[in-house]
Amino acid sequence: MVRVDVKPSDPTDEQPTIGLIGMGAMGTMYAKHLAEAGWKKISVCDRPENFESLKLTYQGDPATLNLSHHVYSHEIVLPDEPAITVHRDGHAVSRISDFIMYSVEADLIHKVVAQYGPSTKVGAIVSGQTSVKTPEKDAFEKHLPSDVHIVSMHSLHGPTVSPVGQPLVLVPIRAPDECLKFLESIFSSFRSRYVYLTYEEHDLITANVQAVTHAAFLTMGTAWAAQRYYPWEHGHYVGGIETVKVNIMLRIYANKWHVYAGLAILNPSAKIQIDTYASSATDLYKLMIEGDAKGLRERIYAAREKVFGVRPDEDGCSTPIFLTEDVLDQFSIGKRSSPSPSEGNTPLINSHLSLLAMLAATPVFRMWIGVAEYLFRSTERLNAALNVAVDDVTLRSDDLEFVVAARGWSQCVAFGNFELYRDRFERTAAFFESRFEEANKLGSAMIKAIHESNGVGK
Repeated sequence: MVRVDVKPSDPTDEQPTIGLIGMGAMGTMYAKHLAEAGWKKISVCDRPENFESLKLTYQGDPATLNLSHHVYSHEIVLPDEPAITVHRDGHAVSRISDFIMYSVEADLIHKVVAQYGPSTKVGAIVSGQTSVKTPEKDAFEKHLPSDVHIVSMHSLHGPTVSPVGQPLVLVPIRAPDECLKFLESIFSSFRSRYVYLTYEEHDLITANVQAVTHAAFLTMGTAWAAQRYYPWEHGHYVGGIETVKVNIMLRIYANKWHVYAGLAILNPSAKIQIDTYASSATDLYKLMIEGDAKGLRERIYAAREKVFGVRPDEDGCSTPIFLTEDVLDQFSIGKRSSPSPSEGNTPLINSHLSLLAMLAATPVFRMWIGVAEYLFRSTERLNAALNVAVDDVTLRSDDLEFVVAARGWSQCVAFGNFELYRDRFERTAAFFESRFEEANKLGSAMIKAIHESNGVGK
């Protein structure tokens, strides 16, 4: 193995060959950042049918790659530093690389590793970038030779987000400590925050942090699409929390379905958490339609105390850590509607069943941009939501659609059928597709403004 403290500034012949199998969004992100850091021997490949288009993509960026075609090996070779070589398939990458990362869809990891794993170079370190580590570990242990090392990885951010300061999870499966130190050297230029977990810990945490969050926003989109209207155009979901809910929902549906399917279906912990979330939404809705204000309040306040440490007799914190109404209202898509009968001249208030269910059902480690904290740490906001949940039927039909959608997504995940998940996702996405561009622009600006208002990145 190449020495563990290798640096991009070292001579080319002392550097490792870094192999990337899968050049989707995340693989491309890794190639970009590694090349920019100065690593000079990067070998990449995608599906064989994408070989020609991958050549054109990199040949079209002469400022960073300036690639030329090698007619005998069917590779693209960069004669001058830095070097990225595009190969036709994973066999060519595996047999020469000291470090190999599989960046493929989670449901394809067994197939791809079975195909290319036997060609892995002796003593190489093999990793994966899928969001679920249990099937990845099984695939590596089943299909890789015994004379290679296994350290899985997971960058906990999307391909368009800077890796600086973001968690980069390292999951040692079959490797000595030197392999971890080697990977820390390779990815030091990312300036990410290393987190060391077992594969079981990783899958449990991602189920808590990511899977339920995704399920909540997927459910919102399905519920709104079922009613065949854009909620912000009716003035029902405008301003404050509503801005976050709508923008994040649209951003999720603007992505590829498989980004979320693998995490939900292949992660055993995620299935449990998503089912718990759907059951919690159902239980809360029953309390609402029964008019059981006492039971609803007890359950929600117990969740608030458990997660945020705020006792029922405490006022909480009306000023959230992450969000302010003034910041969020800059990015509303629609205009406020007329007030509901129970609210007089004040804006329409939502029951926020989606967020109530999230906290009542699962332990929460970090919700996107603090939306749950915004509601639960403010006694005033929380009480307003609880009162509306029991006394105001203005949005009761929306709540019903949400419960139906939540149970539908839970059943979809429980079936473990990727095509069913894809169909359900794409049907909803098609309804909102015309608004994706607008939502992505607003969402990006919103997240940037929130970061700046909290001193992040300054």
